[in-house]
Amino acid sequence: MNLVSPVIVGIIYCLLMSLIKEPHRRRFNAIMVGGAGAAYLSGGGFGPWELPFVALMAYVAYRGLESWTFIGIGWLLHTAWDMAHHLKGNPILPFHHDSSLACAICDPVIALWCFRGGPSMIAAVCRRSGPSRTADHAHDHASAPS
Repeated sequence: MNLVSPVIVGIIYCLLMSLIKEPHRRRFNAIMVGGAGAAYLSGGGFGPWELPFVALMAYVAYRGLESWTFIGIGWLLHTAWDMAHHLKGNPILPFHHDSSLACAICDPVIALWCFRGGPSMIAAVCRRSGPSRTADHAHDHASAPS
């Protein structure tokens, strides 16, 4: 299995979520982590033990409506659940044996972003590239002969 692809998927997720303005971004991500909690409900392989995890993730998602930290915790809980399913349960995608492992690699990338407060990655890239270009451009004009 390619270990880089799930990291890239996590980064793409964060970039796409950056298109949603706050506070809607946080609330939407709370809903996403709540949905992730039910991902294994239809055949995850742990029978009735799937239900307490769904309940836990519903609680974490509810708290995540007002807290990026809880959303990050939810993604880390899902990471642990992914690993359990990879090792002893059924994969998240029945047609892809390593899909739970891939999800366990992707989810902490999202969790880290959440622990930072779910900032707009697009705005951060624009801020980083903007001033340096302006400074270089101003420097070029200052050294150019009149």
